Amino acid sequence: MNIFLSLTTAFFIGFLITPVIILALKRAKFTDIPGGRRIHTGKIPSMGGVAIVLAAFFGIFAWMEFEQINQTRYFLVAFAIMFSVGLRDDLIELSAFQKLLGQCIPAFFVIVMADIRISGFYGFLGVYELPYLLSVSLTFFLLIVLTNSFNLIDGADGLAGTLSFISFSVLGFWFHHIGMEAYSLISFTLVGGILSFLFFNWHPAKIFMGDTGSLSLGFALTALVILFVDKNGTMASWEGYKLEAPIAAGLALLIVPVYDTVRIFIKRISKGKSPLKPDKSHVHHFLIRMGLGHDKVALILGGVKTVFILTSFVLAGLDDHVLLPLMVVSIALLGVWMDSKTLKRVKVLTLAAPPVLEKVQEDRMKSKRKFQIADDILRKDEINMN
Repeated sequence: MNIFLSLTTAFFIGFLITPVIILALKRAKFTDIPGGRRIHTGKIPSMGGVAIVLAAFFGIFAWMEFEQINQTRYFLVAFAIMFSVGLRDDLIELSAFQKLLGQCIPAFFVIVMADIRISGFYGFLGVYELPYLLSVSLTFFLLIVLTNSFNLIDGADGLAGTLSFISFSVLGFWFHHIGMEAYSLISFTLVGGILSFLFFNWHPAKIFMGDTGSLSLGFALTALVILFVDKNGTMASWEGYKLEAPIAAGLALLIVPVYDTVRIFIKRISKGKSPLKPDKSHVHHFLIRMGLGHDKVALILGGVKTVFILTSFVLAGLDDHVLLPLMVVSIALLGVWMDSKTLKRVKVLTLAAPPVLEKVQEDRMKSKRKFQIADDILRKDEINMN
């Protein structure tokens, strides 16, 4: 019951305060201006993540029992710190080093204090348990990389919200099923906050979540997925619905940002560019170039993610030696198909557009036209020659 009440509270708080935040940000002129990598039109306020996180914390502390707060306190502290890092970056841009340093602090709380980490490979490649330092290092790497991968996917109206809504919903149901009520409540409370935000972020967006939202949600989602993977890999079958391929299931929950990051890194490196240099080669950019609207991009990528998640649950009896390669090959083939379709579409649009030189010559001819006075004006009006 508390889970439902927390979700509902977060939804209504978010729904009520988001318009206020939009108005306040517009008056303060905290808006994203179109241009560069930004593909929206008009001045749209960012920092919508403030509404999501505030609504979530309100719901959590209103309905979570004291014992549950004590159990998840390190996660909640880390979540709040990551929120402050995103807020600071939205208000006063941080350097890459400062942002990384700020992300290391919440990562420490989650990994070392809350002990949420990848403890092994759960039988994959014959590895069951990792040494503690290697486990901490691997988890730290994954937590930082995947948090920033989710941050990068926030480039189309409703996309990041839709993807996180799906994953948190699945996590909420699974945690509830195995008796991890505290983390189930956190997951569903975030679902409520995200759902209220999507009312204003759906295309055409009235507000963006900004780093305040994407870093916070990306961090929370990655940490909970790591907990999901490790619990699946170490739990007994009688404890609940156990997935024999925990790594593949975790990949399914983060399939879009993982695929997008790997794809753009390979493309940039193959062209001799820095993999960290920003551009418009993300998966949502390519889908938009195919002529799809922001809403369709969010629904398509959300649908793809849902298919992979359902596959991991339906084939729960298969282990990572079978399901993980199957997923990797499937997403790779899907990506190659998408790239080929996009390339064909871009070629069609290029051929349909007027030649550049012809357009330049036409503009030059227009600029050379002389100013002429209409003949009827000369006939009707008398001209004083004195």
